[in-house]
Amino acid sequence: MPLPEFFGTLGVKRAAHLLRRATFGATKAQIDAFANLNPVQAIQQLYRQALPATPPPIDPDTLEPWVITGNTDPEKMEFEYIELFKRWFIGQMMSAGVPPALSLAYSAREKLVFFLHTHFTAIAEKINSSRALYYQNQLYRLYAIDLLLSPVVPYDKLNFKELTKKVSVDNAMLRLLDGNLNVNGSPNENYARELFELYSIGRGLENSLPPPTGQGDYILFTEQDVQQAARVLSGWNFDDSFSSIDPDTQLPRGIVRGSATNASSHDNGVKTFSNRFINPSTGQPWVIQPNPSLLNGGRATEQSALDEISQLIDMIYTQEETARHICRKIYRFFVYHKIDTTIENTIIAEMANTFRTNNFKLQPVVENLLRSQHFYDAAVGLSDDKYGGIIKSPLELITGTLKFFQISVPNMSSQPQQFYEFTGAINSTMENQGMIFYQPFDVAGYDAYHQFPIYNRAWITVNYLANRYAFIRSVVNVEGTGPFTVNVYNFVRSNINNALASNARNLVIELVRYLLPWADNLTFDPNADDNATITAERLNYFLRSFLSDIDPDPEAAWTTRWTNQIGIGTMTSQLQSLFNALMQSPEYQLQ
Repeated sequence: MPLPEFFGTLGVKRAAHLLRRATFGATKAQIDAFANLNPVQAIQQLYRQALPATPPPIDPDTLEPWVITGNTDPEKMEFEYIELFKRWFIGQMMSAGVPPALSLAYSAREKLVFFLHTHFTAIAEKINSSRALYYQNQLYRLYAIDLLLSPVVPYDKLNFKELTKKVSVDNAMLRLLDGNLNVNGSPNENYARELFELYSIGRGLENSLPPPTGQGDYILFTEQDVQQAARVLSGWNFDDSFSSIDPDTQLPRGIVRGSATNASSHDNGVKTFSNRFINPSTGQPWVIQPNPSLLNGGRATEQSALDEISQLIDMIYTQEETARHICRKIYRFFVYHKIDTTIENTIIAEMANTFRTNNFKLQPVVENLLRSQHFYDAAVGLSDDKYGGIIKSPLELITGTLKFFQISVPNMSSQPQQFYEFTGAINSTMENQGMIFYQPFDVAGYDAYHQFPIYNRAWITVNYLANRYAFIRSVVNVEGTGPFTVNVYNFVRSNINNALASNARNLVIELVRYLLPWADNLTFDPNADDNATITAERLNYFLRSFLSDIDPDPEAAWTTRWTNQIGIGTMTSQLQSLFNALMQSPEYQLQ
């Protein structure tokens, strides 16, 4: 059964919650538009739109799409092209150059691409190929939206299980986990081990499994399984020419060693797995062996080697725990990091069931989750602990802030230099806040998405928090001297109802509704805030920060200035103080 769904109108709070989690940020107008929708309508707008083609990155100096042509500037080093790729991907997350009507849907698709990157991770320094990173990114983009007909991938092969097969011979992954060194007679087990532990069946829900029976027992799989999988995965190499094309995706992939008709480095023997993988048709441990019809005179071929990989992934996906492991990753990415046994046996179990019954398609699971009562805490007896339950990554903090203030990315095709300067500034700001994009510490990816028990708390240290606050100051305080600046007076004048903005208390509450995760039953009266999600003391702090004591009657003075549009410099300074107080608050770090 799918998760029970919420069918009411979203309203501002739920709309903002959905758009913070499902996209890289929204404007006030976009939140207002979604506030009038129910979840079915909202999800339709986010995930069921035909989107424009994603333009490949171009070299701003040569205007050449080097990732496609392979033609590079002899003056540039590969690390410079990798930096351009990262900046280009950030531009896609910001929907650069996308028509406004499709910008949220485009951003939602890119959020799924980013999710796939956090799951099947990449370390740019190890991979050391901008083209490999780009084609891996494009692979994820093909599989991110898997309920709509693809112009490339056959519908029955457009799912997470098939993506796992494609990733197994992806150039970037081959280099990241040394699959290119895995040959018959000298197996390299790195990818096989992480395929089990990170990308498919996992190690189970933390603190929920029995102890291992001995060395090499990982409960859900064993060392024997890793060794046999490594044999299945042997015989592939990184394709520097990017000319080996996958027929389903039309994207470059790794190349088999030897030739297509003689995969000479593939282990062509029988692979027998442990009793953790029982074949339901035989009742015996699973056996993988080459399909005789795909061999060439008994020799392995490219097709027989691919077929063995397909058998391996099919075997892993027969296990209940594989669906659960992937659904836990989805849940932690979109909802909350803590999964107790109650959540495991209800929410995760139902997500996993939806995953399996939809042939392991990602989109049905995500859509049902984002329409669910659980996501909106709309079921009877639930509290609001999902709102503000995730610490924003530096990426989400920056993109969400820029989106809200309608600070757009220059168009890559018409302003390539400005495009890369702007997205480069985003990337540098992320690094200052502790997110080294495409350079996680290890192959498990960024700690925030997998590291028990801290998860997203990994983003916060004293230094990183100070840099987060400095970013906010740079946006609202600097008078037009950098890429991330906004005239807060003009912003409020253009986006907040004039009568409402003229009242200082109403203005504070209105901004809280859009900027902070909680905004229920707000009041400035400490004797009446028992049911408020933000205390009266906190609201009064925002009000004092806003108005200070420059006037004998600050609230009346604000109303006079705003209504008569006098003292714009003073009002600008006051609004800068208000936005700094709101957006440098701990609450703004949450989504």
